[in-house]
Amino acid sequence: MANNYSAQLNQEQKNIEVIYDRLDEISNITKSRLNKVRSNGGKGSPTYQAERDSFAAMYEDRLIQLRAVQDRLVFGRLYSSDGTSNYIGRLGLLDENRSHLLTDWRADAARPFYEATAEDPMNIVVRRHVSLQGRQVKSIEDDVLDLHSPLAQQAVENGTLNGEGSLLASLAARRTSKMSDIVSTIQSEQDKIIRSPLNKVLVVQGGPGTGKTAVALHRAAYLLYTHRQRMTHSGVLIVGPSQTFLRYIEQVLPSLGETGVLTRTIGTLLPGFSVSETDTPTVAQLKGDRRMAKVIKRAIRSHIHIPHSLPEIPIGTVRLQITADDIHHAQEVALQTHTPHNEARIVFVNTMIRTLLHHYVKKLTYTPSQSDLDHIRHMLLLDDKVKKTLNLSWLPMTAEWLLKDLWAKPQRLKICAPWLSEDEISQLYRPQDVSWTVSDIPLLDEAMELLGSATTPQQTSERAEAEQFAKQSLATYGVAKGLVDVQQLVNTMEGLDDTSSIIDQAALDRTWTFGHVVVDEAQELTQMEWRMLKRRCPSRSFTIVGDIAQTSALGGTRSWEKTMTSVFGPSGWDIKELTVDYRNPQEVATLASKFAKSEGLYVSTVTAARSLQNAVEFISTTHTDELFTQLTQQIIHGIETYISTDGSGRIAVIASPSCYKDLEKKFYNSCSSLLDHSLIDYLQNQNKWEKQLDFITPQEAKGLEYDEVILINPGQIQEKSSNHLTFASDLYVAITRATQKLMIMQSAGDQQIINLCR
Repeated sequence: MANNYSAQLNQEQKNIEVIYDRLDEISNITKSRLNKVRSNGGKGSPTYQAERDSFAAMYEDRLIQLRAVQDRLVFGRLYSSDGTSNYIGRLGLLDENRSHLLTDWRADAARPFYEATAEDPMNIVVRRHVSLQGRQVKSIEDDVLDLHSPLAQQAVENGTLNGEGSLLASLAARRTSKMSDIVSTIQSEQDKIIRSPLNKVLVVQGGPGTGKTAVALHRAAYLLYTHRQRMTHSGVLIVGPSQTFLRYIEQVLPSLGETGVLTRTIGTLLPGFSVSETDTPTVAQLKGDRRMAKVIKRAIRSHIHIPHSLPEIPIGTVRLQITADDIHHAQEVALQTHTPHNEARIVFVNTMIRTLLHHYVKKLTYTPSQSDLDHIRHMLLLDDKVKKTLNLSWLPMTAEWLLKDLWAKPQRLKICAPWLSEDEISQLYRPQDVSWTVSDIPLLDEAMELLGSATTPQQTSERAEAEQFAKQSLATYGVAKGLVDVQQLVNTMEGLDDTSSIIDQAALDRTWTFGHVVVDEAQELTQMEWRMLKRRCPSRSFTIVGDIAQTSALGGTRSWEKTMTSVFGPSGWDIKELTVDYRNPQEVATLASKFAKSEGLYVSTVTAARSLQNAVEFISTTHTDELFTQLTQQIIHGIETYISTDGSGRIAVIASPSCYKDLEKKFYNSCSSLLDHSLIDYLQNQNKWEKQLDFITPQEAKGLEYDEVILINPGQIQEKSSNHLTFASDLYVAITRATQKLMIMQSAGDQQIINLCR
């Protein structure tokens, strides 16, 4: 049997080498074409340069894609009932004769790899899992779906027959600072969600470890593949809870052959802003209230009024009186355009100048020439009294100025938000020189949407002329349709780097609309944050993943029905639920479930995929010093068990915000005699997103996973929580981060919260 298995490995190795050879060949051809395009230099017409740069960008993207999929390129093989077989991998490959070498995992032909069962084999006899290390075949496993097929007996004889070995191996593997894709181990429940039709908003509810994030990312890759034409010129936006989380997942989509994705947090979604500072939970809840949209609108309208004092303007021998009726009329004309504030202001100004010119002409005893009128118009626009009056009547504003002015003036805020109490207004008050917070970003976005740009009529006209010239140029040169568009050419002529990737363009454009938006940890978003995201995808193409049992934001979601209906309407969304915990051992999952249910949280996970003996341990001490001694010993044991200097293995010490940093400092100060100094330096000097030994709060742990979690004094975490329900969610998050080991340590006096669920 061993010889048969070895022969199978050798045969698979030969077959897969052919696939890799073809990948290398395509890479070399693409590289050659890129070099040829680059060698043409920067000469030629703007149209030619735009066309050349588009080709270069296309070849560069293709090379990035080909490099990203090289690791574990092939992971499966399907044997059909008609005697044929095909390999499943990260992307599709054809040989020189256009015959299939490798089937993309997203293609319909690959669906049976994830969904076929003995009850419904989907014409598949054997499903083979191929495990690669680099380009070397390390193991093969066969799932037999038709016991009556001759291949079933062959699998027995070859020693390839196995169950879910690939899945279990991936679950037991040490964690790293980068999330791994699950393309080779997607389960049927997950695959059906990944391939769900793109006809409405999809909410994926799932408990910890059910693969929500992985499903969302693989769904994004699937949609980019299936709706390539639609997504190519718009891209996909992924919104995550933190920069650490985004770094954790950043390699997943490239490994699946996709690069057209922009990843952002709410705090970095606005171009030019990178905000991580947060408000208190109560203030964040106030700023996230949907009524804040009306507050912003009222604040803007409050800067459209008629000044108390209106000047008389001398123009030569003529004196023009600006009247309240003139201003009111011009304001009404501008408001009827229903355009953003700063853009409507242009209409207001032009109307006022025309009105003043009309008054001027009526006072003359002769008919002025057009050049005379142009001169008078210019004089009016430059007159300080006119400018001051027009600004007071319709103030041009930026979103930043508007919001800082609103927070710094309690009386104005009270007028714009009469529903706020005096205490709430006091909490929202902030001097103008204070930094922005994450909760301000959706309000800034709302203001930017209502204010619009301050583009002048001259700038608008110049852009229109440039676009017309671009259209004529493209028609004259006969550029292939779709290769270079009008906007690309205009931006190239204006010196903008718009020939960069779609995602580079999207990152710099607040008004960009995406083909699809993925929202992770979506239960934390406020109503104002949802408004911000909806603007970025008018087609309402969303994959929304979260767990309402993990909601910690006061303004977050405790009911998908309530939130999604208010955001997308009662028929605009659908919900799917994941029920199997692939991260936590059964012992951890059971403890977490008991705790969550005891606190009234909704738990959707039904079962865990595996069990590990001694996966949960409790340590209670009588003194704080004794607790730290025990903690130090446990960390050192964890380092020896899980941590490797190749970057694999992760341990988290999760504690209250009041003490987690002190614990980290104290540990490194005390372990010099217990650990090798080079290892201490190695662990202590790692970047935040690469830390293999991390001291964090429950909030910071959200969305991440560790081989071992050491939870310190849960009662202290409760003391720093906004309310009991938030505490329960935070603690539920902390309990469910462990893939191998959960250690709960408590000192005397700490509330025995979790012990009650043992």
